[in-house]
Amino acid sequence: MRADIIGIDLGTTNSAVGVVESGFPILLADAEGRRITPSAVYYAADGSVEVGRAALRRRAVAPQQVVTSVKRLMGRRLDEVGPGGFPLPLEADSQGMACVRVGPQLLRPEEISAEILRYLRTVAETRLERPISRAVITVPAYFNDAQRNATLRAGELAGLTVERILNEPTAATLAYGLDKLDERSRVAVYDLGGGTFDLSVLEMHDGVFQVLSTLGDTRLGGDDLDEALGRWLAAQSGRAWEDLSLEGRVRLLAAAESAKIELGEREQTVVRLPFFDSQGNLEQPVDRAQLDRLASPLLERTRRLCARALNDAGPGVLNAAVLVGGSTRLLAVRSLAAEIFGREPDISQHPDETVALGATIQAGVLSGALRNMVLLDVTPLSLGLESLGGLMNVLIPRNTTIPCKAGEMFTNAVSGQRSMRVRVLQGERELAKDNWELGQLVVAFQAAEKGRARVGIQFSLDENGILAVLARDIATGTDTLLEICGAAVDVDDAAVAAMVGESVEHAFEDMAARVLTEARLKAEELLPAVEQAMADASEMLEEGEIGLIESSAQRVKELLVAGEANSLKAAVQALDQATERLAALLVERALDDALARRLGEE
Repeated sequence: MRADIIGIDLGTTNSAVGVVESGFPILLADAEGRRITPSAVYYAADGSVEVGRAALRRRAVAPQQVVTSVKRLMGRRLDEVGPGGFPLPLEADSQGMACVRVGPQLLRPEEISAEILRYLRTVAETRLERPISRAVITVPAYFNDAQRNATLRAGELAGLTVERILNEPTAATLAYGLDKLDERSRVAVYDLGGGTFDLSVLEMHDGVFQVLSTLGDTRLGGDDLDEALGRWLAAQSGRAWEDLSLEGRVRLLAAAESAKIELGEREQTVVRLPFFDSQGNLEQPVDRAQLDRLASPLLERTRRLCARALNDAGPGVLNAAVLVGGSTRLLAVRSLAAEIFGREPDISQHPDETVALGATIQAGVLSGALRNMVLLDVTPLSLGLESLGGLMNVLIPRNTTIPCKAGEMFTNAVSGQRSMRVRVLQGERELAKDNWELGQLVVAFQAAEKGRARVGIQFSLDENGILAVLARDIATGTDTLLEICGAAVDVDDAAVAAMVGESVEHAFEDMAARVLTEARLKAEELLPAVEQAMADASEMLEEGEIGLIESSAQRVKELLVAGEANSLKAAVQALDQATERLAALLVERALDDALARRLGEE
């Protein structure tokens, strides 16, 4: 009998679970008949745990014991979160990763997320009346390796085998395109949820879904608008956000979220919080225009990301712009999307259910319950390693379809070298220092003359977008494998979306730096070789040739000091050309000497 695989949308604000039954994807309802579960966990003093609406109901009386929006902490270091980046107290574990303090307990984000996944698994088992152990779980497209691994660990803690980590915009496109498999369409998915934003451009044709480009920000969502509105409400009532108690901030954030939802349907509402903090009641009217003003700087960030993702996707007619995620209910978001895409956005998909439905479809494909559908995802950022001179050597370019593998051969830079340090990088900048380091490994090999040792480096990206790095000493066949874990990733999520923008903004200076570095390396290698060749065979050259080589070499030395990239590159090329005949004469002499030795031996 076919084993069920459930699809789970593990969201910042809400989560959902589904399964394919009788060839149709369906979302499963809990005991209250609701398909959407709030991503909230309550930790009682006696050690018991409540999840979902039951947990949210506890927030009014015990806000310090209810954890929400934990997805924003997944796979992140404490110094990446920053002050005020989470409503509850945070502390670092022994590896520097962000953990939540709930009374005497210090909880890792994946442990908290596991409670949500465990609850969703129970919902599925109750509705299906059979055990469930396999799942597809969605993540934002711009989740990095550490965040994806944290999601995998959460699934394992919940007793699930995670068959696939699926990007949320891709899942949304699966749900949108299920009844359009015979059409050829290019679709942009604008996914603005509670904690993250993604924009993906996909093409679908004959059951094949291919991601053309993806871009996003893992620290941009409805939570940020809630906080902006909460800060405004506090200021209007004469209170400073930083001076509010933990209970006061949590209550104000909950009230701001409710007001935001109400303003999606009406022009004005009133926020009322009796016995608020230590200064009495809070009663403040707020209208939709004020909410739009607060939302504007956040939404403008999505405009820039959309423009880049559309450009990355290449030429082609956009057939639909699909909005998903709870925050796309805001009229300001829909108006902005219409401007960005030059067409009215498609709001036919349920903003809170579409991603879960897509995860369910992918689960059905993997289990065999759905057929004739193929999903081709991409990696959102380039992957490579640091090469000589501090340059970024890209092995897997951004927007490469995954799963994929890529490799390259490297050699020793100096004679007698016995090992090579490999820095694995992620990013779009030309210099290694401007990209993010994912990890390091040291490859040992036998000492050899410069350029004689051979080390093969292979990058392998699996279907979940998780990277494995293999280094092989070609002489001995010895392999070294890098296992990238969360603690090895020091990536500031706030800068993820800016990476591509910075690569464009600094394109000219980055390229100049690369040209200078490559020219410097070539010059430093060429000058000693030219000096040695002149010492060995200058008598074979004419006086004009000697003068040209010496003046060319002197020009290279001067520009090495000056550091002018294009001039140095041109001077190196001129020196290379000036020594072409000298190099040919040396080769002829070497061949003659070898032939003479061979005749002498005979």
